[in-house]
Amino acid sequence: MASPFLTAAWRDLLFLNWRVNPVLLEPHLPAGTELDPWGGAHWVSLVGFQFQDLTVKGVPALGHRDFPEINLRFYVRRKVDGKVRRGVVFLLELTPRRIVEWVARAVYNEPYQTLPMRSAVSETQTQYELQQADKWQGIAARPMGAWREPNPMEEFFIEHYWGYNRQTDGGTMEYEVTHPKWRTRPAQLARFDLDVETLYGSEWLSTLTQKPDSVVLADGSEVVVLSGKRF
Repeated sequence: MASPFLTAAWRDLLFLNWRVNPVLLEPHLPAGTELDPWGGAHWVSLVGFQFQDLTVKGVPALGHRDFPEINLRFYVRRKVDGKVRRGVVFLLELTPRRIVEWVARAVYNEPYQTLPMRSAVSETQTQYELQQADKWQGIAARPMGAWREPNPMEEFFIEHYWGYNRQTDGGTMEYEVTHPKWRTRPAQLARFDLDVETLYGSEWLSTLTQKPDSVVLADGSEVVVLSGKRF
């Protein structure tokens, strides 16, 4: 088993999920993986969350341990020794910590970008914001029910335990993420005013400017990201 690369807690997760034309995803598909559909559709998720208590290789990242992130990701799978590994591929990961961007790009070639960010989480709303051109923009949702065990659709979004990304030489990096099953609660979109074209490109306007097909809150937990392996 690989050794831990980082440990942390991911808390107060907000998932905005859209059905998406796979043509948008295929150019970003790492070698050796295939798209992982659910319910007869392919999906992309915008995920805001609190990144807390970051430790890298057993060393606390002092001054950089607690911060919000907003990530755009899609879902893939890979068969290894007859078993299916279900994972995610990140299209863009936004962080307010430049050192986090540097480490993630250097070690995993993850598509990170650094921007000013902030969050506000309460019992009545979960919100994540970023700043571009001196303007704050963000995503937010209001809970619409109590915490509970996830339903099958929610399990699809929260229970992909592998990460994959393309390397500069055309190969693929694979890494495992471990955490207990999260609780979820249904939610209603309260805010979406991200500058989609500037952040993600004009090809994403037709998808991400539509109302999400699913909005979910997850409580989160401590997580372990294991060291990656190339194939």
